[in-house]
Amino acid sequence: MLNIVLVEPEIPQNTGNIARTCAATGCVLHLVEPLGFAIDDKRMKRAGLDYWHLLDVRMYKNLDEFFEKNPDGRYFYATTKAPHAYHEAEYRDGDYLMFGKETRGLPEALLIEHPERCVRIPMREGARSLNLSNSVAVIVFEALRQTGFENLRLAGPFPQA
Repeated sequence: MLNIVLVEPEIPQNTGNIARTCAATGCVLHLVEPLGFAIDDKRMKRAGLDYWHLLDVRMYKNLDEFFEKNPDGRYFYATTKAPHAYHEAEYRDGDYLMFGKETRGLPEALLIEHPERCVRIPMREGARSLNLSNSVAVIVFEALRQTGFENLRLAGPFPQA
């Protein structure tokens, strides 16, 4: 099981899409306040569709509370400023993948303190970043690939001719 941490997300549709990714993959979703929307926002619920019953969501008032309640976590920080690409990291079951708010990312003090755990998605020159929900999906599926897609169905019911 992986842990997806959204620090002060601002756009409900992104959080809803990320919630759906977490529900489909068995990841725990950690939301660090303040949120840029109400948790019952209909746009967020719509993006998550009917997967809410599969979701484990945990709320925190701020980053301090998050770290207090998860003191032994192994954290990776997604940022466009990272010196390493996301696929170079070695992920393990139980890791925390942290993502910042859409407009500013994670707090720079956090990144400066842990440069060896900062990862980025390679992009062409001039492109600032991917959409937050796409970024989460890219990194989550790499971490799941590395950990063997445990507890996930690898093949679907292919149609018979």
